[in-house]
Amino acid sequence: MGMRAVGWAHSFPVAEGVRAARRWTADHLETLPWTREAPDTLHSVLLAVSELVTNAHVHAASTARLVLTWDGDCLHVSVADADPHLPRPRQAAAGATSGRGLGIVDALADTVDVQRCPRGKAVTACFRPPAGPPEADGQAEGGHGEGPPPS
Repeated sequence: MGMRAVGWAHSFPVAEGVRAARRWTADHLETLPWTREAPDTLHSVLLAVSELVTNAHVHAASTARLVLTWDGDCLHVSVADADPHLPRPRQAAAGATSGRGLGIVDALADTVDVQRCPRGKAVTACFRPPAGPPEADGQAEGGHGEGPPPS
């Protein structure tokens, strides 16, 4: 029996700030089975949430609607805002204090997708935690074991 998807959603108005979104995300990620064994992925997710919520607040002057979905393979982090204009990659000037957010998310996530929505846009980043240790018999799924066949 496979794992069913789990998810959470919350809106963060500009007044609540990015810190609230990070804290909310961290609290929900603690319930997932892989977060203790994959601290790098956990920190990447939290940084991506910071960047995406900041972008919604600063560039769209909008509430950030954050949705987290764990499907057993990938954690989908989606932030929607009210600005219908899709972000464009840009080169931040040396010394600039902004302009790198989407590039950071793209570097951290396994995939990033931007979609128009009926009331704006959504940016979704997928994070796949590293595979766990090999199965108890020493063979990873799909692997070829060495030694004699079982009797």
